[in-house]
Amino acid sequence: MLKRKDLLGLYDTSAEEISEILSTAVNMKKLLLQNIKKLPHMQGKTVTTLFYENSTRTRVSFELAAKYLGAGTVNIAASSSSVQKGETLIDTGKTLDAMKNDVIVIRHPMGGAPRLLARNVRASVVNGGDGMNEHPTQALLDFYTMQEKFGSFKGLKVAILGDIKHSRVAKSNLFGLTKLGAEVRMYAPQTLIPKDMDKMGAKIAKSREEAIDGADVVMGLRIQLERQQGGQFPSLSEYSEFFGVNRELMRYASPHAIVMHPGPVNRGVELTSTLIDAPNSKIEEQVLNGIAVRMAVLFLLTQNREA
Repeated sequence: MLKRKDLLGLYDTSAEEISEILSTAVNMKKLLLQNIKKLPHMQGKTVTTLFYENSTRTRVSFELAAKYLGAGTVNIAASSSSVQKGETLIDTGKTLDAMKNDVIVIRHPMGGAPRLLARNVRASVVNGGDGMNEHPTQALLDFYTMQEKFGSFKGLKVAILGDIKHSRVAKSNLFGLTKLGAEVRMYAPQTLIPKDMDKMGAKIAKSREEAIDGADVVMGLRIQLERQQGGQFPSLSEYSEFFGVNRELMRYASPHAIVMHPGPVNRGVELTSTLIDAPNSKIEEQVLNGIAVRMAVLFLLTQNREA
């Protein structure tokens, strides 16, 4: 059982806690594959998604996970809430507390916002992505996808290529994978790699070939144009030519390598369409795994609160 009220990131989440979430997700996926979508696990609970940034995949995934577990769900978009009237994040959280809400899933453009909220509310808080900090449940679903294929993380070689600087997914993957015993390699234009990533445990490759050589997992990251101030690479076409991943480059990977991406994918930029639609692509499977993992997180957090 998770001995915590909130899930705010993987930087301070132990390997044992990660393993517990993944093992619980295995059972959740079994139920999903049996088309069982009305469970009693969270009956009487309420989960609110509080999103200050646009999202489709993450928000819907959390909402479906909560509904499949029997919880009531509320979706609050900042653009249509009292936030537009000047309400602070803490005030919003306290209002939800007063309404006897049980879990708040928050996405916010400022790093640290979920932690601030968690310190000021009774409800469990789950980080659905905060600024350029972390996106823990995306990383957890990535781990689940890798575990399904390889069984163990010990010695697993994971190559992550793309907009690492702006990617909260890359950071959560790095924090979690290194704890689980995997080797993480990263490659991107110099303007898109933070200087301290190697100190966090990543191996910074000098080329795509070096990053992908012998890799078991090749993960592309979306070029986040909405987060950039411009000038960090010449153009999308040049990025694709010099930094994207194609079938030729995949020849450097392990013969059993899988292709992953947190989505949505800019086709022909981070990955070619051939790779996205290839038999060893797990991109669509990641979506289903995301629901199973989020079901596990919501269930474990609320069970902990009842204990």
